[in-house]
Amino acid sequence: MLRIAIQKKGRLSEKSLELLAKAGIKINGGSRLLVAKAKDFPVEFLFLRDDDIPEYVQDGVADIGIVGENEMLEKQKNTTVVKRLGFARCRMSLAVPKTIEIENENWFNGKRIATSYPGILNKYLKEKGLKAEIHEIGGSVEIATGI
Repeated sequence: MLRIAIQKKGRLSEKSLELLAKAGIKINGGSRLLVAKAKDFPVEFLFLRDDDIPEYVQDGVADIGIVGENEMLEKQKNTTVVKRLGFARCRMSLAVPKTIEIENENWFNGKRIATSYPGILNKYLKEKGLKAEIHEIGGSVEIATGI
């Protein structure tokens, strides 16, 4: 049986389920379950947090996963992009309070930056020749600039 890991909730989950439905794959129980089987196909679906999917694929718990490339880049697991599906794009941004004016990324040199993606941020800073103190946070990243 083929095991496919899918994000449990969010835009990527919805688009993944739409893609599967277009392929004629119906899922018993939908994404309300952690594990569900397809009707009429030898496929099992694992509904996971997006940041867990690369590791589940690397470890062989899932045969394949549908996950944002940002999670693959951040987690740096032994996985390969088989196909870019072209949906649920994201953009990484460096944010500051509206009261601060900056001309370019050099403003971030020597600053403290809160992020859910420390690996991606660290790579970006190195590419730009910048040094900053990185603080990893998980969720509600948008309010970090105001604290």
